[in-house]
Formats: sequence, structure tokens, C-alpha cells
Amino acid sequence: MVHTVLADVTTSISELKKNPMAVVEQGEGFPVAVLNRNQPAFYCVPAEAYEALMDKLEDVELSAIVEARKEQEEIAVDIDEL
Repeated sequence: MVHTVLADVTTSISELKKNPMAVVEQGEGFPVAVLNRNQPAFYCVPAEAYEALMDKLEDVELSAIVEARKEQEEIAVDIDEL
């Protein structure tokens, strides 16, 4: 079975067990594909990259909400009535 590896750097689970932080450093801030028997088992993603990914996903979700609501009728609100 063929799998696409979505990272420029790969390592084995054995290498990850030996020195996890060295594996993270090898990625130089980018994800590292961890292989089990030459197939991707999971991706090791540095915290900073993961946080950026979550921010982007939140932006996509908020954009979808804006698009869904942009045709809705506007409601006049008086700040003093709140």
C-alpha cells in the first residue's frame, strides 16, 4: 500500500523513542513524519506550528460563518437598550 508523506523530514518510531527532542529539532520548525515499517504513523508537529495551524482553522471557520450570515437582514440595536 502506498502512502503520501506530507512532510519533508521523516524518522522512525525507534529514533523518536531514543531522543524525541532531537527529532523535533530535525524538522526545523516544520512537521516530522514518524514512520512505522516505512509507513506514516503520525506527524510530530512543534507547538508553534500547531498553534499557527489552529489559528488558521479558526479563521476558516469564522470566514464560513461570515459568508453564511452576510445575506441576513440587519437588525437595528440601540446601545442604551442593552
